Amino acid sequence: MKWFLILWAAPVALLSSWYGLSYYDMSFGFFMLTRHTHDLVFEVYGNVLGIPPETIPPLVARAIAVDSLIVFAIIAFRKRKTIAAWWRKRQSSKDEAAAVRSDESLSSAP
Repeated sequence: MKWFLILWAAPVALLSSWYGLSYYDMSFGFFMLTRHTHDLVFEVYGNVLGIPPETIPPLVARAIAVDSLIVFAIIAFRKRKTIAAWWRKRQSSKDEAAAVRSDESLSSAP
């Protein structure tokens, strides 16, 4: 499971950090982080896919969001017993707190 998360998070982190740094032209002296390279990469991908380059970033963001939901659903499925036990414990503590509060009477207020 640890490697599953690493293999999902590493490309997402790499892509989002490259996108953020190159979008704002924070190159730190590296050509790959310049705005010119940013525009060139999306122009090449746009030409290959046959779509306008400015439509690619929202598509990538949507794909990352869907992939993230799938990854978290897999994790939740694998940890379902632990999550269910936590939820039952949480609900029972709320019920106990509500019972204690209902026993207190306002007639004893000063």
